[in-house]
Amino acid sequence: MQENQQKNLLLIFTRNPELGKVKTRLAKDTGEQAALDIYKFLLEHTVSITKNLPVKKRVFYSEEISHHDVWEKQVFEKKLQQGKSLGERMQNAFREGFKDGFRKVIIIGSDLYDLEQQDLEQAFKKLEENDVVVGPAEDGGYYLLGMKSLNSDLFRNKMWGSNSVLQSTLEDLKNYQIKLLEERNDVDVLSDIIDHPAFQKFLNQPK
Repeated sequence: MQENQQKNLLLIFTRNPELGKVKTRLAKDTGEQAALDIYKFLLEHTVSITKNLPVKKRVFYSEEISHHDVWEKQVFEKKLQQGKSLGERMQNAFREGFKDGFRKVIIIGSDLYDLEQQDLEQAFKKLEENDVVVGPAEDGGYYLLGMKSLNSDLFRNKMWGSNSVLQSTLEDLKNYQIKLLEERNDVDVLSDIIDHPAFQKFLNQPK
């Protein structure tokens, strides 16, 4: 790993894959087992696009750290999310990264199938000439956020999970040099995957 790449940190926020606790909106249409299987499939995809990325990587679990799962401990440093709201948990993860000396920190979730390693490489590269990079999601949120110093405003006064998060975040960034990445679709409801070939095998399961 090159010296400058050692100063880059990827944060991956993930939920512990438990029946009835992941993809609950999706489960209303697919059933809980299919929703869990889809989430595990998305986790494996996220591992595949991040494991060879030449940066430091930290996985933040929602409930408890799992030592024997798809996230290999030799590749991914394992942490527990800290804080009450999503904003507080993300802010704490960013703060810790900058405190540890990283100069570019990017966060993603683990429920995006339309994301590849080159997208993440591009996001880190775009941070060289921008203060912040944002990956807009089709549902009005964002799938990626990256910065070179902690901007706490981005984690306050947001209705997390709503379609106003992206717009509210961009308003906080009016005075910053920002780069918007390509819009992508994260997987939350049935319409996100119903016509996607990769998910058809999960949609024919009994509920």
